[in-house]
Amino acid sequence: MEIYTIGFAGKTAREFFEVLKANGIQQVADVRLNNTSQLAGFTKKSDLEYFLKNCGIDYYHLEFLAPTKEIRDAYNQGKDWSRYVTDYTHLLDERQVMKKLDEEFFRKKTCLLCSEAEPQKCHRRLIAEYLKKSWPGIQIVHIR
Repeated sequence: MEIYTIGFAGKTAREFFEVLKANGIQQVADVRLNNTSQLAGFTKKSDLEYFLKNCGIDYYHLEFLAPTKEIRDAYNQGKDWSRYVTDYTHLLDERQVMKKLDEEFFRKKTCLLCSEAEPQKCHRRLIAEYLKKSWPGIQIVHIR
């Protein structure tokens, strides 16, 4: 099984939707805390859901996978990535996300969506790695 990740920053709408279609993505799991911000542009919740549907892709907002505002703000202030990883992983454990997620959901070609252009310092990568620990055999594909 493969789990894909993508960030929309730095992409045009055409690039974003074309790369999803080119990778055969069947559903997008939006893992952002705020998916209605003006900064989201074409990825604002109602617009994104509409555009994805027209591409034959299902949309889900999995807010319980988003970091808290406090965790995000602490990272933005200090840029301490290792602290962010620790705090965010603890949050996933605390929220018992593995009880809320079903491996069957990910049998469809699923792409985790966040805003960061690159996965290295984005929680979507941490989610994918967290899932991989629980579900051996997962391959993580970061699409750009």
